Amino acid sequence: QVQLVESGGGLVQAGGSLRISCVASGRAFSKYAMGWFRQAPGTEREFVAAITWTEGKTEYADSVKDRFTISKDNAANTFSLQMNSLKPEDTAVYYCAADPRGWLSIGTAVSGWPYWGQGTQVTVSS
Repeated sequence: QVQLVESGGGLVQAGGSLRISCVASGRAFSKYAMGWFRQAPGTEREFVAAITWTEGKTEYADSVKDRFTISKDNAANTFSLQMNSLKPEDTAVYYCAADPRGWLSIGTAVSGWPYWGQGTQVTVSS
């Protein structure tokens, strides 16, 4: 059973930085992609960034490209999202996710990711 546990959310002012992390357990993740999604109130969950566990190939949503960086620590079974130059519109619950078919391609659709963490709140004040 795959388990994903996020940490590191909080409140930050616009222009600031925040780092959120996700610890993965329960499987060998060599063929997985690990990703971050977010959901603001009244909106649908949307793709933010993803990384393949073995090769480190990354994918970003256009809205966060050049501001957010996804990384992984295979030894610690952890992946993180460094968020810089944060904007109020980045406010959302951030979810980490895992896709066992990620070695084929990184998908950005929510429906393609079967494993999810519980979410962590990120609030950016203006």
